[in-house]
Amino acid sequence: MDLNRKLPLGIQDFEYLRENNFLYVDKTIFLHYLVNLGKPYFLGRPRRFGKSLFLSTLKAFFLGKKELFKGLKIYDLETDWVEYPVIYLDFSKTFFEDMQSLYNVLDKLLSVYENELNITKISPEYSIRLENIIVEFKKKTQKNAVVLVDEYDKPLLDTIDNIEINAKIRNTLKGFYGILKGNDTNLRFLFLTGVTKFSKVSVFSDLNHLTDISLNDNFAEICGITESELKENFKPEIKALAEKQNLTYEETLAALKKHYDGYHFSPHSVGIYNPFSLLNTLYSKDFLNYWFKSATPTFLIKLLKTKNFNLLNFKDDFRIYVDSIDDYRTDNESVAPLLYQSGYLTIKGYDEEVNDYILGFPNEEVKYGFINELMPAYMPIVLHTSDFDIRNFIKDIKENKIEAFMLRLKAFFGKIPYDLNNKTEKHFQTIFWLFFELLGQFVEAEVNSAIGRADAVVKTNTHIYVFEFKISITNSYRKSPEYALDQINSNNYTLQYSVSNKKVVKIGVQFDSKKRTIGEWKIEIEK
Repeated sequence: MDLNRKLPLGIQDFEYLRENNFLYVDKTIFLHYLVNLGKPYFLGRPRRFGKSLFLSTLKAFFLGKKELFKGLKIYDLETDWVEYPVIYLDFSKTFFEDMQSLYNVLDKLLSVYENELNITKISPEYSIRLENIIVEFKKKTQKNAVVLVDEYDKPLLDTIDNIEINAKIRNTLKGFYGILKGNDTNLRFLFLTGVTKFSKVSVFSDLNHLTDISLNDNFAEICGITESELKENFKPEIKALAEKQNLTYEETLAALKKHYDGYHFSPHSVGIYNPFSLLNTLYSKDFLNYWFKSATPTFLIKLLKTKNFNLLNFKDDFRIYVDSIDDYRTDNESVAPLLYQSGYLTIKGYDEEVNDYILGFPNEEVKYGFINELMPAYMPIVLHTSDFDIRNFIKDIKENKIEAFMLRLKAFFGKIPYDLNNKTEKHFQTIFWLFFELLGQFVEAEVNSAIGRADAVVKTNTHIYVFEFKISITNSYRKSPEYALDQINSNNYTLQYSVSNKKVVKIGVQFDSKKRTIGEWKIEIEK
């Protein structure tokens, strides 16, 4: 292990990172632009994406610690290294479950600066105390203060499923953050970070003077790591990972890209790697779901269930109007903005004609982590134990034991204890979608809904399996496995695979709604 190549795992303090010679991907050019082009900013990014480190970098800059920036892009660009009073408000380290937890954090944060200034708490109101600190700093230093707020929205996200507490927290934060706008003339710089932009509700209505750079092309790379930055800064670590995984250098880059790349924070930005997962992979030399395990979307799963979100939307191009992507409101029926802002969906394209963003999973880590998290919400069967271990399904498919695969799938659905009188066809279509998408971790699996494509396609080294499902309550021919096969043939679902040297197998499947499992199926091998 090369001790001269220290990866900054979990390090969010820029000063500590630089003083202890950790590797650093230079983002200071963005700092240079921000401090010289404007004053009040907001940046939204998913958790563990480098927001705190960037905020810490801003803190070091405004404290005039020029020596920390030696060798970085900003060092020679800046001529004015003036020290300013910095008020750093960090909400990221606490879980907020009630009003008292918010009061405790606000009091602790403000007390630090009241003690530094040797002033008393002039009011029980936190907003008045913050304003007093800003004014007193100006009196003492003759300079405007810099206010940096890390994860301003964490109290709101932590209580998102508790309407009453969430509303109280929102009202408290409204007054607290509103002071920042009222004291604009006393501030040299203002920068807020968060996961979400709670627009058109009380909190951000009082912060409408902020310049939101979250979707700005010029700042798309401000957090995270681009492919060029990966190759430039971590070549030795990539080589070590390749050796451990018995891959070539190029194969390793491809694997890193598949697992952790794919975030786009503006319509035209390059792909951004998740820095938390990337650094952990380079350190451990194993491809695991680091970010997803550390930022489990519990609150999102609750919202998806309570708002009856149609997961089948993920089968197609998931579209959202441009003006809606940063508009999350707690009373909004759509959770798509929150899915994007939290990092579970990202921008995959932009339709200029109708002004829509096309959203999708950024990479395999997020896709399969999300699907695994959703499975228990639709079925209480664990797909990683006993006969229903997903690996047994894969084994059947890879060994061309399609009858065994179908019997196992039939038994799997038979174990789902749902009353079908209360379940729609969409519910079971969703289970099929989740199941076949999950197979895609191990074999190439596609689930399509566009006209002219089968419900599911699974590809192995030797075979291509084309599935068509019919969900029926009556025994009509149009819901039979024979009709499903007819649909595969008449619509030429297999035409695109005709040039392949693999054997094509067509499977028509009927889902028996009365028995709550797969009924009959028919298999046809294409000649």
